[in-house]
Amino acid sequence: MFDTLTQKLDSVLKRLRGEGRISEANIAEMLREVRKVLLDADVNYKVVKQFIDNVQQKSLGKEVVTSIAPGQLIVKIIYDELVALLGTAKADITISQTPPSVILIAGLQGSGKTTFAGKLANLLKSKGRSPLLVAADVYRPAAIDQLIALGGQIEVPVFSSRTDTAIDIAKNSIDHARKNARDTVIIDTAGRLHVDEEMMREVESIKSSVQPHEILFVVDAMTGQDAVNTAKAFHDRLNFDGVVLTKLDGDTRGGAALSIRSIVEKPIKFVGTGEKLDALEQFYPERMASRILGMGDIVTLVEKAQQSFDKEKAQQLEQKIRKSQFTLEDFYSQLQEIKKMGPLSQVLSMIPGANKLGNINDVDEKDMIYVEAIILSMTIEERQHPAIINGSRRKRIAMGSGRSVQEVNKLLKQFFEMQKMMKNFTKGKNVGRMMAQRFGGSAF
Repeated sequence: MFDTLTQKLDSVLKRLRGEGRISEANIAEMLREVRKVLLDADVNYKVVKQFIDNVQQKSLGKEVVTSIAPGQLIVKIIYDELVALLGTAKADITISQTPPSVILIAGLQGSGKTTFAGKLANLLKSKGRSPLLVAADVYRPAAIDQLIALGGQIEVPVFSSRTDTAIDIAKNSIDHARKNARDTVIIDTAGRLHVDEEMMREVESIKSSVQPHEILFVVDAMTGQDAVNTAKAFHDRLNFDGVVLTKLDGDTRGGAALSIRSIVEKPIKFVGTGEKLDALEQFYPERMASRILGMGDIVTLVEKAQQSFDKEKAQQLEQKIRKSQFTLEDFYSQLQEIKKMGPLSQVLSMIPGANKLGNINDVDEKDMIYVEAIILSMTIEERQHPAIINGSRRKRIAMGSGRSVQEVNKLLKQFFEMQKMMKNFTKGKNVGRMMAQRFGGSAF
């Protein structure tokens, strides 16, 4: 996400990092480039103007601490302004003291509302709540079936009707939730254009009927400036409580994320980062600003690792690393754990400095499959003692995996380099850089 924006901003800012002093001339030049980068990313022009004005004022009016390089100070100022632009702090959804809590989901057709409803139910269930999904989209073919299928995958019940109106379905779902001890009701409404007066009146009627504790507006992050305009129109009618950005794992320029909060003055609460039902993250402005500036997001990376990695296996691996006993068997096991954390490009985007090793979106997930095929074509003894793999063994492994001998050689070379890296790891060297170097480029 935001890879193009990150690379362009990094290109602009690195020119200033070596400057000996801050002057009006180099600040003005840098801000012209930043303005161009933000406008190219489809950020609202009013938001860009205010952002540039704020950075300029703070850059020229701030004493440069002697222990901090001027370029680093400007990066810090830009980071702080990005955090302010994105919302300053994480915003939680409203939970009623008297169940059920009612969450109404609205947005354009095709923005990912139904999938988000399933993801949100999955997230709330993992936190100990008992959600009920409500299929109030009675217009889109198979919308009800889609929500029922999603509910089945996460074992969350779905309230639906093939004959009632959307308003009646929404109202009846509240009583159903009370009778069945469901403490959270998630209402998936039909997609609608803000210029469709009849459909807008319907969603207003649903809001009046169920009195939701939280209204979330779902928007496709890839639609750029159009997403901001649509959000404003919906907010004027619904006064929603928060924004959900979907498809943030796609080739998004970042304009919607950087503009939408300033325009509607409501926080971004969730971001969708993939197609799987666990690919939903709460939105942390400071973490997103850090990613945009190429600083990584170690906190989210650690949280994902804690959710994905087996604690006992992790402790065993740590002991092996400390004793320099890391094998190809362990390497294969770690590949499986990394895959649980999501697409490799997303994992890499959280490692500080990984973007400087090339476009992390160019990382081909198929490379991991090829690596697995090569390792699985080895005997247990070869995986545990790769030093015994001679020329004839390499040829057999290549034939068994359907890859070339050169690819087998390259994997073994990378593995032996990794073993050396693990020894450095035990001496306390830079872990982030080592991970980025290991996974930041194509395996073949």
